[in-house]
Amino acid sequence: MGRIFGFVAGLIWVGFATMAFSASSAGRGAGQPDVAFWWSVITVLYTIAATVALVGTARHRRTGPNK
Repeated sequence: MGRIFGFVAGLIWVGFATMAFSASSAGRGAGQPDVAFWWSVITVLYTIAATVALVGTARHRRTGPNK
């Protein structure tokens, strides 16, 4: 059950990264390079968080009596 929560958290971070990327694209389209740059930085951070959550959940192995 815990793995489900990890994957859901990772998918939520992917959603945040997608929204940040769309904000970056909108800033670029509006001719505001500073807005596009900072939203791109935020997109990268969200993508890193999503990757860590998904890969970490997939690789996590339980040990002990309650395997």
